[in-house]
Amino acid sequence: MAYAITQTCCNDASCVAVCPVNCIHPTPDEPDFGTTDMLYIDPRSCIDCGACADACPVDAIFPVDMLSESLKPYADVNARFYDGKPVSADVLGSSPVFHNWGAPTFDRTISSDFPALDVAVVGSGPAGMYAVEDLLLHTSARVTLIDRLDVAGGLIRFGVAPDHPSTKRIDETFARYREHPRLTLRLGVEVGKDVTVDELAARHDAVIYAVGASSARSLGIEGEQLPGSVAATDVVSWYNGHPDASDDVVDLSSQRAVLIGNGNVALDVARILSSDPGTLASTSISQSALARLRSSSVQEVVLLARRGPEHAAYTEPELLALTRHPDFDVVVDNHDDRVAKAIDAAEPGEKAQLLRSLVQEHIDWSAPPVGGRRRIVLRFHSSPLEVLGGDRVTGLRTSGSESDVDIAAGSVVRAVGYRGVGVPGLPYDEAAGTIPNTAGRVQGRDGTYVVGWIKRGPSGGIGANKTCAQETVAALLDDVRNNRVQPRQPRKLAGLLRRS
Repeated sequence: MAYAITQTCCNDASCVAVCPVNCIHPTPDEPDFGTTDMLYIDPRSCIDCGACADACPVDAIFPVDMLSESLKPYADVNARFYDGKPVSADVLGSSPVFHNWGAPTFDRTISSDFPALDVAVVGSGPAGMYAVEDLLLHTSARVTLIDRLDVAGGLIRFGVAPDHPSTKRIDETFARYREHPRLTLRLGVEVGKDVTVDELAARHDAVIYAVGASSARSLGIEGEQLPGSVAATDVVSWYNGHPDASDDVVDLSSQRAVLIGNGNVALDVARILSSDPGTLASTSISQSALARLRSSSVQEVVLLARRGPEHAAYTEPELLALTRHPDFDVVVDNHDDRVAKAIDAAEPGEKAQLLRSLVQEHIDWSAPPVGGRRRIVLRFHSSPLEVLGGDRVTGLRTSGSESDVDIAAGSVVRAVGYRGVGVPGLPYDEAAGTIPNTAGRVQGRDGTYVVGWIKRGPSGGIGANKTCAQETVAALLDDVRNNRVQPRQPRKLAGLLRRS
């Protein structure tokens, strides 16, 4: 019986590396790697060895015959990816195809006569930890891992929804490297405040910045700054217990909340606001957030999307899980004829096709939410025009199929993307929200590198950071081999921090 990859796939391709028959795709060297919602196992060539499940850092892989009721659709999701494609094991010539092991090569190492590198990595989220992993496994470098918070984990700890424990489990893998004998952990240290970029560079042969994209994009509409209008980044921090989060960041006293955006983050926030607090109690959710959710008045969460269901930004696995959630209903607002047409025309495997089983309603937004079970409403082809209210939010004016529509709501949450924040002392591209770089090399600063969202912008999931980190570390090692990075006399960072 074949295995199947399910919802929590992190795309870091650990499973690809151990598969003996080349049946997991796309692989890192294939052009569509990083663009698909997840990785997929070809059931026609899987030999049921279980190596992929053992290697998976987020427990996303199971035998098809052992899938739970909620995960059974993923057997079809995996198989459908291979419709019209040759059998995976046949791609390399025979079936099954076992890896053709050749003489070992160590392209990522440096000469043994070069002094051990001292590398600082700023940021302990997935991008920083993949860089740390590469350095510790493939070089003799000594690594100093720095994070401004008093706890490590970054996006894994404070960005992944608490009801996705399998995804959070990848941090258990990273935790091993934080205890490595060649790694020094410096928590509660903020670059630009406790230590400058130049001071950090003077004490290390190279510095890799993995500071992510911590701010939220703005809508640029009137009323956006009213109390009750918040960024999804702040709501995510709130329910994950981020130390900078406010306990009252989101107003739960109204029956309706509107989320602007339809990516995975928007789905996460809508799901947490709509779930039974009793269900969330067994997760890693912040206890203060859980207490507020227990007294929440929110009965309806509206997900507002500018475009149609065929262009939705959320992934198929996340949408599939949302539509099968036991705690709430999901309905489609059919105010625009294009919505029903797109759903009816969708082919198997397209995200819009998953909406075919949902109830479609023409909703009267001047009336309060329908009583009974909580629900999430998907409203497509509708743009936010103005956040309404005087002293605080009372609703959102949106575009409709025929005229503008006012949706009464006590909270408006914008989930329209993340944005990087500059690091004092480093160049910054204001338009892109990134640190200008070439393959990870920061422009104008030898020995300084970037990785993750601050390098490439806020795109790609957790696993995308692995290949991103490999590119950056490869650039660093290439600079070492070509004398663009020179070893410095070791100077301890701890002494500087004690004096500051």
